[in-house]
Amino acid sequence: MKRTLLLVLAMVAIFGVTVLVLLNVLPGPHKPTDYLVIGAVATLLCLLLLFIVLINTMSKRAAASFKSHKPDSET
Repeated sequence: MKRTLLLVLAMVAIFGVTVLVLLNVLPGPHKPTDYLVIGAVATLLCLLLLFIVLINTMSKRAAASFKSHKPDSET
């Protein structure tokens, strides 16, 4: 639960920072389509980062659950 909450808060923070940066980068005055583009880029970035984090986390869990065992020595 703690890890999920941390991930959600990180995604909200990344979304907010991305929106603020793009609002300052795009020249004003902003039209409604500018806000649409800013929101789309921020959403795309958050989803991409979320996908990367989840893939890395799942691969580490899978590697930990499938540890190789030494074969029994035949005597």
